[in-house]
Amino acid sequence: MRGAGRRFLGDSLGLVLVLATLVVFFGLITRHFFSFTTLQTIVNQIPDSLVIAVGMTFVLVIAGIDLSVGSVLALSGAVLGVCLARLHWPLPPAIVACLFTGLLAGTVNGAVTVRWALPSFIVTLGMLEAARGAAYLVTTSQTQYIGEPIERIAEAGLFGISLPFLIAFLIVIIGQTVLSHTTFGRYMLAVGANEETARLSGVPTRMVRLSVFMISGLLASVAAVIHCARMSAADPNTGIGYELNAIAAVVIGGTSLMGGRGSVANTFLGVLIIAVLQNGLVQAGAQDPTKRIVTGAVIVAAVIVDYYRRRSGGLTARVGG
Repeated sequence: MRGAGRRFLGDSLGLVLVLATLVVFFGLITRHFFSFTTLQTIVNQIPDSLVIAVGMTFVLVIAGIDLSVGSVLALSGAVLGVCLARLHWPLPPAIVACLFTGLLAGTVNGAVTVRWALPSFIVTLGMLEAARGAAYLVTTSQTQYIGEPIERIAEAGLFGISLPFLIAFLIVIIGQTVLSHTTFGRYMLAVGANEETARLSGVPTRMVRLSVFMISGLLASVAAVIHCARMSAADPNTGIGYELNAIAAVVIGGTSLMGGRGSVANTFLGVLIIAVLQNGLVQAGAQDPTKRIVTGAVIVAAVIVDYYRRRSGGLTARVGG
Protein backbone atom coordinates (compact mmCIF):
# COMPACT_ATOMS: atom_id res chain seq x y z
CA MET A 1 0.00 0.00 0.00
CA ARG A 2 2.85 2.39 0.78
CA GLY A 3 4.37 1.60 -2.62
CA ALA A 4 1.06 2.35 -4.32
CA GLY A 5 0.83 5.62 -2.39
CA ARG A 6 4.33 6.64 -3.46
CA ARG A 7 3.49 5.85 -7.11
CA PHE A 8 0.31 7.91 -6.82
CA LEU A 9 2.17 10.90 -5.40
CA GLY A 10 4.92 10.52 -7.98
CA ASP A 11 2.41 10.45 -10.85
CA SER A 12 0.57 13.46 -9.44
CA LEU A 13 3.77 15.44 -9.02
CA GLY A 14 4.82 14.63 -12.57
CA LEU A 15 1.44 15.79 -13.93
CA VAL A 16 1.59 19.00 -11.89
CA LEU A 17 5.04 19.69 -13.34
CA VAL A 18 3.76 19.10 -16.87
CA LEU A 19 0.82 21.41 -16.22
CA ALA A 20 3.05 24.12 -14.75
CA THR A 21 5.46 23.83 -17.70
CA LEU A 22 2.60 24.29 -20.18
CA VAL A 23 1.26 27.31 -18.30
CA VAL A 24 4.69 28.97 -18.21
CA PHE A 25 5.40 28.11 -21.85
CA PHE A 26 2.15 29.54 -23.21
CA GLY A 27 2.43 32.49 -20.84
CA LEU A 28 5.78 33.36 -22.43
CA ILE A 29 4.83 32.92 -26.09
CA THR A 30 1.36 34.55 -25.97
CA ARG A 31 0.19 37.92 -24.72
CA HIS A 32 -2.93 37.13 -22.77
CA PHE A 33 -2.54 33.60 -21.46
CA PHE A 34 -1.74 34.88 -17.95
CA SER A 35 -5.17 36.49 -17.48
CA PHE A 36 -8.39 36.02 -15.59
CA THR A 37 -10.23 35.63 -18.91
CA THR A 38 -8.14 32.58 -19.83
CA LEU A 39 -8.65 31.04 -16.40
CA GLN A 40 -12.39 31.68 -16.64
CA THR A 41 -12.51 30.15 -20.12
CA ILE A 42 -10.79 26.97 -18.97
CA VAL A 43 -12.92 26.68 -15.82
CA ASN A 44 -16.11 27.09 -17.85
CA GLN A 45 -15.00 24.65 -20.56
CA ILE A 46 -13.96 21.61 -18.55
CA PRO A 47 -16.86 20.68 -16.18
CA ASP A 48 -18.77 18.46 -18.64
CA SER A 49 -15.55 16.85 -19.93
CA LEU A 50 -14.34 16.35 -16.37
CA VAL A 51 -17.53 14.61 -15.23
CA ILE A 52 -17.41 12.23 -18.20
CA ALA A 53 -13.72 11.55 -17.54
CA VAL A 54 -14.48 10.45 -13.97
CA GLY A 55 -16.83 7.78 -15.30
CA MET A 56 -14.30 6.79 -17.96
CA THR A 57 -11.66 6.36 -15.24
CA PHE A 58 -13.83 3.77 -13.52
CA VAL A 59 -14.44 1.98 -16.82
CA LEU A 60 -10.74 1.81 -17.72
CA VAL A 61 -9.86 0.69 -14.20
CA ILE A 62 -11.93 -2.48 -14.76
CA ALA A 63 -10.17 -2.95 -18.14
CA GLY A 64 -13.21 -1.84 -20.12
CA ILE A 65 -13.99 1.08 -22.39
CA ASP A 66 -17.08 3.21 -23.00
CA LEU A 67 -17.27 4.74 -26.47
CA SER A 68 -20.89 5.81 -26.03
CA VAL A 69 -20.53 8.65 -23.52
CA GLY A 70 -20.65 11.45 -26.11
CA SER A 71 -23.81 10.09 -27.70
CA VAL A 72 -25.38 9.37 -24.30
CA LEU A 73 -24.66 12.99 -23.38
CA ALA A 74 -26.42 14.12 -26.57
CA LEU A 75 -29.43 11.86 -25.96
CA SER A 76 -29.75 12.86 -22.30
CA GLY A 77 -29.48 16.52 -23.26
CA ALA A 78 -32.10 16.00 -25.97
CA VAL A 79 -34.53 14.58 -23.41
CA LEU A 80 -33.81 17.52 -21.10
CA GLY A 81 -34.32 20.01 -23.93
CA VAL A 82 -37.59 18.50 -25.12
CA CYS A 83 -38.95 18.30 -21.56
CA LEU A 84 -38.18 21.99 -20.96
CA ALA A 85 -38.66 23.61 -24.37
CA ARG A 86 -41.55 21.56 -25.80
CA LEU A 87 -43.34 19.97 -22.88
CA HIS A 88 -42.69 22.93 -20.53
CA TRP A 89 -41.88 20.74 -17.56
CA PRO A 90 -40.44 22.31 -14.40
CA LEU A 91 -36.66 22.02 -14.17
CA PRO A 92 -36.39 19.32 -11.43
CA PRO A 93 -38.45 16.60 -13.19
CA ALA A 94 -36.77 17.45 -16.50
CA ILE A 95 -33.37 16.89 -14.91
CA VAL A 96 -34.61 13.61 -13.41
CA ALA A 97 -35.70 12.46 -16.89
CA CYS A 98 -32.29 13.44 -18.26
CA LEU A 99 -30.42 11.54 -15.55
CA PHE A 100 -32.66 8.48 -15.94
CA THR A 101 -31.87 8.43 -19.68
CA GLY A 102 -28.13 8.28 -19.03
CA LEU A 103 -28.54 5.69 -16.30
CA LEU A 104 -30.67 3.53 -18.60
CA ALA A 105 -28.11 3.70 -21.40
CA GLY A 106 -25.33 2.75 -18.99
CA THR A 107 -27.42 -0.12 -17.64
CA VAL A 108 -27.94 -1.47 -21.15
CA ASN A 109 -24.21 -1.22 -21.86
CA GLY A 110 -23.34 -3.06 -18.66
CA ALA A 111 -26.08 -5.69 -18.88
CA VAL A 112 -25.25 -6.67 -22.47
CA THR A 113 -21.51 -6.72 -21.75
CA VAL A 114 -21.97 -8.92 -18.66
CA ARG A 115 -24.78 -11.19 -19.85
CA TRP A 116 -23.12 -12.27 -23.09
CA ALA A 117 -19.48 -11.65 -22.06
CA LEU A 118 -19.01 -9.32 -25.01
CA PRO A 119 -16.14 -6.84 -25.39
CA SER A 120 -17.28 -3.47 -24.05
CA PHE A 121 -15.67 -1.87 -27.11
CA ILE A 122 -18.27 -3.50 -29.39
CA VAL A 123 -21.25 -3.00 -27.07
CA THR A 124 -20.58 0.69 -26.44
CA LEU A 125 -19.79 1.26 -30.11
CA GLY A 126 -23.32 0.03 -30.82
CA MET A 127 -24.71 2.32 -28.12
CA LEU A 128 -22.76 5.22 -29.64
CA GLU A 129 -24.76 4.84 -32.86
CA ALA A 130 -28.08 3.97 -31.20
CA ALA A 131 -28.02 6.85 -28.71
CA ARG A 132 -27.04 9.35 -31.41
CA GLY A 133 -29.89 8.17 -33.61
CA ALA A 134 -32.29 8.40 -30.67
CA ALA A 135 -31.11 11.97 -29.98
CA TYR A 136 -32.02 12.93 -33.56
CA LEU A 137 -35.41 11.25 -33.25
CA VAL A 138 -36.25 12.88 -29.93
CA THR A 139 -35.39 16.36 -31.19
CA THR A 140 -36.49 15.78 -34.83
CA SER A 141 -32.87 16.73 -35.62
CA GLN A 142 -33.43 20.29 -34.36
CA THR A 143 -31.61 22.16 -31.61
CA GLN A 144 -33.87 22.74 -28.61
CA TYR A 145 -33.38 26.30 -27.36
CA ILE A 146 -34.07 26.27 -23.63
CA GLY A 147 -32.90 29.64 -22.36
CA GLU A 148 -33.57 30.96 -18.87
CA PRO A 149 -34.76 27.77 -17.10
CA ILE A 150 -31.38 26.07 -17.58
CA GLU A 151 -29.12 29.14 -17.78
CA ARG A 152 -29.42 29.69 -14.04
CA ILE A 153 -27.26 26.63 -13.40
CA ALA A 154 -24.38 27.99 -15.48
CA GLU A 155 -24.74 31.51 -14.10
CA ALA A 156 -24.71 30.45 -10.44
CA GLY A 157 -21.42 30.27 -8.59
CA LEU A 158 -19.44 30.90 -5.45
CA PHE A 159 -16.57 33.36 -5.07
CA GLY A 160 -16.33 33.73 -8.84
CA ILE A 161 -16.22 29.97 -9.46
CA SER A 162 -19.08 28.61 -11.57
CA LEU A 163 -21.54 26.10 -10.10
CA PRO A 164 -20.86 23.51 -12.88
CA PHE A 165 -17.16 23.54 -11.99
CA LEU A 166 -17.96 23.13 -8.30
CA ILE A 167 -20.26 20.21 -9.12
CA ALA A 168 -17.59 18.60 -11.31
CA PHE A 169 -14.91 19.08 -8.65
CA LEU A 170 -17.18 17.53 -6.02
CA ILE A 171 -17.69 14.53 -8.30
CA VAL A 172 -13.90 14.21 -8.62
CA ILE A 173 -13.56 14.16 -4.82
CA ILE A 174 -16.32 11.57 -4.48
CA GLY A 175 -14.86 9.47 -7.30
CA GLN A 176 -11.38 9.45 -5.80
CA THR A 177 -12.78 8.60 -2.37
CA VAL A 178 -14.76 5.68 -3.81
CA LEU A 179 -11.75 4.36 -5.72
CA SER A 180 -9.26 4.71 -2.86
CA HIS A 181 -11.23 4.16 0.33
CA THR A 182 -14.20 1.88 -0.30
CA THR A 183 -14.75 -1.83 -0.82
CA PHE A 184 -16.31 -1.10 -4.22
CA GLY A 185 -13.15 0.72 -5.25
CA ARG A 186 -11.00 -2.24 -4.24
CA TYR A 187 -13.33 -4.51 -6.18
CA MET A 188 -12.91 -2.36 -9.30
CA LEU A 189 -9.13 -2.51 -9.05
CA ALA A 190 -9.24 -6.28 -8.48
CA VAL A 191 -11.51 -6.87 -11.49
CA GLY A 192 -9.23 -4.78 -13.69
CA ALA A 193 -6.07 -6.50 -12.49
CA ASN A 194 -7.37 -10.06 -12.98
CA GLU A 195 -11.10 -10.68 -13.24
CA GLU A 196 -10.90 -14.47 -12.86
CA THR A 197 -8.74 -14.24 -9.75
CA ALA A 198 -11.10 -11.63 -8.33
CA ARG A 199 -14.10 -13.90 -8.99
CA LEU A 200 -12.44 -16.84 -7.27
CA SER A 201 -11.68 -14.56 -4.33
CA GLY A 202 -15.37 -13.83 -3.85
CA VAL A 203 -15.61 -10.49 -5.67
CA PRO A 204 -19.02 -10.09 -7.40
CA THR A 205 -17.33 -9.31 -10.71
CA ARG A 206 -20.50 -9.19 -12.83
CA MET A 207 -22.21 -6.75 -10.50
CA VAL A 208 -19.07 -4.59 -10.35
CA ARG A 209 -18.87 -4.37 -14.14
CA LEU A 210 -22.58 -3.61 -14.45
CA SER A 211 -22.38 -0.92 -11.75
CA VAL A 212 -19.39 0.78 -13.39
CA PHE A 213 -21.16 1.11 -16.74
CA MET A 214 -24.27 2.41 -14.97
CA ILE A 215 -22.12 5.05 -13.24
CA SER A 216 -20.53 6.01 -16.56
CA GLY A 217 -23.94 6.48 -18.19
CA LEU A 218 -25.27 8.45 -15.23
CA LEU A 219 -22.25 10.78 -15.23
CA ALA A 220 -22.67 11.32 -18.98
CA SER A 221 -26.19 12.58 -18.25
CA VAL A 222 -24.88 14.84 -15.47
CA ALA A 223 -22.47 16.24 -18.04
CA ALA A 224 -25.46 16.76 -20.36
CA VAL A 225 -27.16 19.00 -17.77
CA ILE A 226 -23.96 21.02 -17.39
CA HIS A 227 -23.44 21.29 -21.14
CA CYS A 228 -27.03 22.37 -21.82
CA ALA A 229 -26.74 24.98 -19.05
CA ARG A 230 -23.58 26.41 -20.64
CA MET A 231 -25.06 26.48 -24.16
CA SER A 232 -28.65 27.36 -23.11
CA ALA A 233 -29.75 24.70 -25.59
CA ALA A 234 -29.77 20.97 -26.35
CA ASP A 235 -28.11 20.10 -29.65
CA PRO A 236 -28.41 16.50 -30.94
CA ASN A 237 -25.01 16.94 -32.63
CA THR A 238 -23.21 17.75 -29.40
CA GLY A 239 -20.81 15.40 -27.66
CA ILE A 240 -19.09 14.12 -30.81
CA GLY A 241 -15.54 13.15 -29.87
CA TYR A 242 -16.13 13.51 -26.12
CA GLU A 243 -15.34 9.85 -25.60
CA LEU A 244 -11.91 10.29 -27.18
CA ASN A 245 -11.15 13.40 -25.12
CA ALA A 246 -12.18 11.54 -21.96
CA ILE A 247 -9.99 8.55 -22.77
CA ALA A 248 -7.10 10.91 -23.54
CA ALA A 249 -7.45 12.72 -20.22
CA VAL A 250 -7.71 9.46 -18.27
CA VAL A 251 -4.65 7.96 -19.98
CA ILE A 252 -2.63 11.16 -19.52
CA GLY A 253 -3.65 10.96 -15.85
CA GLY A 254 -1.91 7.60 -15.60
CA THR A 255 -4.85 5.18 -15.54
CA SER A 256 -3.75 1.96 -17.22
CA LEU A 257 -5.49 0.91 -20.43
CA MET A 258 -4.96 -2.67 -19.25
CA GLY A 259 -6.96 -2.06 -16.06
CA GLY A 260 -6.12 -2.52 -12.40
CA ARG A 261 -4.69 0.93 -11.76
CA GLY A 262 -6.12 4.44 -11.88
CA SER A 263 -6.68 7.74 -10.13
CA VAL A 264 -9.60 10.13 -10.48
CA ALA A 265 -7.50 12.96 -9.03
CA ASN A 266 -4.88 12.43 -11.73
CA THR A 267 -7.64 12.30 -14.34
CA PHE A 268 -8.57 15.81 -13.18
CA LEU A 269 -5.00 16.89 -13.86
CA GLY A 270 -5.17 15.17 -17.25
CA VAL A 271 -8.31 17.17 -18.16
CA LEU A 272 -6.55 20.38 -17.08
CA ILE A 273 -3.48 19.53 -19.17
CA ILE A 274 -5.58 19.00 -22.30
CA ALA A 275 -7.59 22.19 -21.66
CA VAL A 276 -4.46 24.29 -21.09
CA LEU A 277 -2.79 22.76 -24.15
CA GLN A 278 -5.77 23.44 -26.41
CA ASN A 279 -6.36 26.98 -25.13
CA GLY A 280 -2.66 27.78 -25.34
CA LEU A 281 -2.46 26.55 -28.92
CA VAL A 282 -5.49 28.67 -29.85
CA GLN A 283 -3.92 31.79 -28.35
CA ALA A 284 -0.65 30.96 -30.12
CA GLY A 285 -2.55 31.01 -33.43
CA ALA A 286 -2.44 27.27 -34.14
CA GLN A 287 -5.00 25.97 -36.63
CA ASP A 288 -7.36 23.12 -35.74
CA PRO A 289 -5.31 20.47 -37.64
CA THR A 290 -2.23 21.49 -35.66
CA LYS A 291 -4.13 21.26 -32.37
CA ARG A 292 -5.27 17.76 -33.25
CA ILE A 293 -1.75 16.65 -34.18
CA VAL A 294 -0.24 18.01 -30.96
CA THR A 295 -3.03 16.56 -28.79
CA GLY A 296 -2.69 13.19 -30.51
CA ALA A 297 1.06 13.20 -29.97
CA VAL A 298 0.56 13.91 -26.27
CA ILE A 299 -1.88 10.99 -25.99
CA VAL A 300 0.53 8.58 -27.70
CA ALA A 301 3.34 9.80 -25.44
CA ALA A 302 1.14 9.13 -22.38
CA VAL A 303 0.46 5.56 -23.58
CA ILE A 304 4.19 4.97 -24.10
CA VAL A 305 4.90 6.27 -20.60
CA ASP A 306 2.20 3.92 -19.27
CA TYR A 307 3.90 1.00 -21.06
CA TYR A 308 7.25 1.68 -19.40
CA ARG A 309 5.57 2.34 -16.05
CA ARG A 310 3.91 -1.10 -16.20
CA ARG A 311 7.18 -2.74 -17.20
CA SER A 312 8.97 -1.01 -14.36
CA GLY A 313 6.24 -2.02 -11.91
CA GLY A 314 6.39 -5.64 -13.04
CA LEU A 315 10.17 -5.71 -12.77
CA THR A 316 10.04 -4.17 -9.31
CA ALA A 317 7.50 -6.77 -8.20
CA ARG A 318 9.67 -9.63 -9.48
CA VAL A 319 12.80 -8.26 -7.84
CA GLY A 320 10.89 -7.68 -4.61
CA GLY A 321 9.56 -11.24 -4.76
